[in-house]
Amino acid sequence: MHEARLPRTLEAAAVLLFLLQSVRVLFSVLFGVIYDTIFEEVIPLTAAGGILLLVVLAFLPPPAAPRRRERGASLLLATALVAALVRIPVTINQPTVRLWSSVIVIGAAGLYLSTLARHHPRRLVPALVLALVADQFLRTAGDTFDLALRPWWVPVQAAMAAGVGIAGWRAYKGGGSGTGGGSPQDHPPGRIEGVAIGALLFLETSLLDFPNGVARWSGTSYEAAAPLLMAATLLPPIEPARRWTLRLLRDALGGLLLLVLGLAGLAAGRWVGGWTGLAGLLLAQYLLLVALFRSDRYPSPGGLALGSLLFLALNFGLAFAFTYPYTIPAFRGMGQPMLLAATLLAFLPALRPTPPETPKSETWNPLSLLPVALILLLTAAFAWPRPVTYRESGPLRVGTYNIHYGYNTTWQLTLEEIARTIEESNADVVMLQEVDACRITSYGVDNGLWLARRLGMRVVFQPTLENLSGIALLTRFPIAAADGALLTSELEQTGIVHARLQVGNEEVDAYGIWLGLEPEERARQLTDALAFIGDTSPALLGGDFNATPDSPVYARLVEAGFVDPFVALGIDPAPTSPAIGPRNRID
Repeated sequence: MHEARLPRTLEAAAVLLFLLQSVRVLFSVLFGVIYDTIFEEVIPLTAAGGILLLVVLAFLPPPAAPRRRERGASLLLATALVAALVRIPVTINQPTVRLWSSVIVIGAAGLYLSTLARHHPRRLVPALVLALVADQFLRTAGDTFDLALRPWWVPVQAAMAAGVGIAGWRAYKGGGSGTGGGSPQDHPPGRIEGVAIGALLFLETSLLDFPNGVARWSGTSYEAAAPLLMAATLLPPIEPARRWTLRLLRDALGGLLLLVLGLAGLAAGRWVGGWTGLAGLLLAQYLLLVALFRSDRYPSPGGLALGSLLFLALNFGLAFAFTYPYTIPAFRGMGQPMLLAATLLAFLPALRPTPPETPKSETWNPLSLLPVALILLLTAAFAWPRPVTYRESGPLRVGTYNIHYGYNTTWQLTLEEIARTIEESNADVVMLQEVDACRITSYGVDNGLWLARRLGMRVVFQPTLENLSGIALLTRFPIAAADGALLTSELEQTGIVHARLQVGNEEVDAYGIWLGLEPEERARQLTDALAFIGDTSPALLGGDFNATPDSPVYARLVEAGFVDPFVALGIDPAPTSPAIGPRNRID
């Protein structure tokens, strides 16, 4: 049965990786479905409700995990193959295809997870950590845009499916009816462990497994956060580090200390920020994964079902924290409390007393650190700043672009098309609106960072919602200084972003802005923006004003001394709203 452990772990890691990717895809597609149902009214409410019901059902297969080992072995192989094969069309950038294929992958992977926990409990935690590492690595290699969701990835995914089939068959033949990594007698079931898994997966898929999310949350650089976060994720499976930590944090008191340190680390990430905040988030990531190894219980099927429902509830709650003006206003600013609540639930199993420590059966081999070192080096290389070919003098070509979180009107992720549009415009400065930096509803991509690296430009990001969504400014000129500010907002929070550009021997201040939907809101926000700009000159101001040239907003800008370049150059401006069949100019 020992010969089945490696294939089983690899098979489990692959299935859990497919689960993480499919969850991200599903929530991104659902964002479009819900938007089109509420705002565009092109999807009937009954159809949207049916889709959401099927999504909930997809997260509820864990109780079906069989008790008999023979059936469990067969089910592991079958569900692994289903998840691997159906994961292939998830790569195709078509919302309908992605919706239904991701639902099937999640259902199959959930049943696999529950069966694995029941019959091979010791394989669960190492496989989960490996999946988190692989997911993090693929996104870092793609500058936050998962390589496994690119069109060219389809043959690679097919090869991975074949690999899962081979590993699954070897695990089935080599130890399918044995424990292959712990038995239920050694690892009794625990309901709270299943709830903790749901809370942990929410934390990982919302923030902690995303170097761009950790960097934006703490206000530090992505280039530093990426290798450091990878190190914090890789460290818990390394036996000497894990055992040393667990010796310090044994018993219920040690578990309580784990909980307190984890909560403090996550809180510091947002409330303290900077390098101290980054260190706190890295500590929270490390301790959360160490806590998984600490428990001697496996998540029961019922517990995993509760954890799945918790995962869904927390994700919808976090979505409300971003969309509170259009959903539930009380959720404004609730992102941090929800993440703290999830952290509390994820650490609950650590409050149980730990079993007596058993002697090591195997000697740890330091050579096992070589793959870890290679992964860290590659992660650092992928995250390394891209070279920027700066322009040294004018004239300046300036544009503004509401990128709609990277989506087109049919909810396909079109960042490459957006990049080509900017490239073909030859713009030197671009003000961006509706920019996500790490949201599960937009594939976890940092729009501004990805575009900057793709185009060889610099980016300044101004968060407006939960530090993970806002506005940005791209430029080909050296940046002497940069900052931003939030604008008074009773509805959706907006802001203004600023970069002082070195254009030859002169400094030019560039401002990007996004104003609200209501006239009164825009008036207040424009007052804030003009106060922020002051008497700075020369200055550029562009963005999505949600106001036409005959509006009070436009009149106040002219009164403040700004010149409409279309008027000055005698160019007839193109309308910009709505996106299809535009009739009005609001940008």
